[in-house]
Amino acid sequence: MRTIDDFTRPLEYLAPVDKHLGDIVRAWAEREVMPYRRQYDEDWEAHRLIEPAFRSLMGELGFQRMLFPEDVGGWGFGHSGYTATIACRAFEEIARADSGMAVAFGVLFWPLVMICNEPHVNRRLCEELAPMFCDTTAPCFAANAMTEPQGGADIENMEIVGGSTIETTAVLDGDEWVINGHKLWPTNSGGVADLFGVVCTTKAGSRDLDDFAFIFVPAKNPGCTQSGPYQKAGMAADKNGDIWFEDCRVPSWYRAHGPGLDAMYFKEVISFGNMGSTAFVVGALMNVYEILKDFCTEQTYRGKPLKENDDIAGVLADFARDIDICRILAYQCARMIDRPDLYGERWSDEIVAKGRGYKYFACDRAVEDLKKAMNIMGAHGSDRLWDVEKHWRDVKIVQLWMGGKQLCQMEVARWFYECETL
Repeated sequence: MRTIDDFTRPLEYLAPVDKHLGDIVRAWAEREVMPYRRQYDEDWEAHRLIEPAFRSLMGELGFQRMLFPEDVGGWGFGHSGYTATIACRAFEEIARADSGMAVAFGVLFWPLVMICNEPHVNRRLCEELAPMFCDTTAPCFAANAMTEPQGGADIENMEIVGGSTIETTAVLDGDEWVINGHKLWPTNSGGVADLFGVVCTTKAGSRDLDDFAFIFVPAKNPGCTQSGPYQKAGMAADKNGDIWFEDCRVPSWYRAHGPGLDAMYFKEVISFGNMGSTAFVVGALMNVYEILKDFCTEQTYRGKPLKENDDIAGVLADFARDIDICRILAYQCARMIDRPDLYGERWSDEIVAKGRGYKYFACDRAVEDLKKAMNIMGAHGSDRLWDVEKHWRDVKIVQLWMGGKQLCQMEVARWFYECETL
């Protein structure tokens, strides 16, 4: 019998621990997420159902320790040579159950990529921050505090904007950074995050990438305040809110790397975001395949299963084709990140642009395919009892973030066509 495991993954890319970790995450998802996910929309604020599942995966099973070096209590995947490929497997398995949960889990590692990944490990920060994640069985969240009210994803538009729209400032006062500013919408804000990786500028309005700074701020620091979460159309397991920094002080060594390097390695964070977004979409599509296959096998039309009608079969074939292609793209993107010796540095404009293309291709295909799935299922397609509309709402949000389709298109055009003004 065909299952989601029959969709293609480039087997030569996979980590030696792939099956072991994949099986653990799938068993967790089927046991602790899928039976309850229809109630998540109503649990968006309290997380009474969501938090125990996170505690199990991140704290008790230990997945929040993945990136940190072994000698500070982590699993050492930051220097494994399979960082992105392992993440891709985990992300698609979690997103098959709930995309919002996959996003919250994935963004836990997003700022940590800046300091835990070879070849730019910041040992001092790893040693200082690791106990927060590695010495507990409680879930511990990090957030990439990037988006701001006035500029949105302009901050990611590094080639053209060059950090000039960043209004969150960091001023060095002796051996401390003093941070002031307002961040909006970061995943794992809304009262969740224990640690922020804050995108800020050391000189307001500057286009000089030496002034782009990435500074870590523990959420409990004086001067750091979070709002409650927003209610959204989907992604209930991913809390989003406001963060305010008012004369918030952190040690000077809490800056990830320093002038020029922060901006360069931040592009690597974007590469991981592109790969993760593609994997989230793939996970959602694979679950809808399972739902759609059951529906079209059990439902009949003119005396035979719905899937045995050629017009329906054609749509189902297109759906399977797109899953296969998007899954291959997700793993290809992960492998390009993991093998800079073959593909160039993961923070290069090329890897960022290609990842942008994979991300928006997968999102576009998924949004259209899930519409077709709901059409095939008729009234059942928009019924919450079947979960397809939930996946559609979540995937639509994936399509919108990180600058949406427009920034993806511009960065792809810049690289492939050498555009200079977009």
